[in-house]
Amino acid sequence: MFEDDDETTIYDVVVNHEEQYSIWPADREIPAGWRSEGTSGTKKECLAHVDEVWTDMRPLSLRKQMAAEAAAQ
Repeated sequence: MFEDDDETTIYDVVVNHEEQYSIWPADREIPAGWRSEGTSGTKKECLAHVDEVWTDMRPLSLRKQMAAEAAAQ
């Protein structure tokens, strides 16, 4: 995350291959391993969106492993 006092900075919500979310300044290149999720806005708006959609903090690989173990039992 970036510290800023400017409420006009626009961010993009980004997600990685493990379905983990973050925000990134829209005017900067998104780092390798991350992609835009499609939501943009102020920091407050983007963080509110992340809080709404990222309901399971476990990485995707862990969720898949746990589901496979539960199915095997």
